[in-house]
Amino acid sequence: MNKPFESLQDLFMQLGLPNKCSDIELFIKSHAPLDKSILLADAQWWSPVQKDFLRDELLKDADWAEPIDLLNNLVRQLP
Repeated sequence: MNKPFESLQDLFMQLGLPNKCSDIELFIKSHAPLDKSILLADAQWWSPVQKDFLRDELLKDADWAEPIDLLNNLVRQLP
């Protein structure tokens, strides 16, 4: 049986961030909109370890790629 894709809450936990829905909403509101010319992993608010994780998981097209893509889309929306 295949494991389902990771959730946005799982991603925040993996990144060492608070992962309650209200925490995620606050994170997105405080960081949006991210300029389209900046890759999500290059945003200034990530630590070096978080940046590496985001880049590596996208390059591997791992299970984390789906919630990373979702977060990428959410932080690019206007508040």
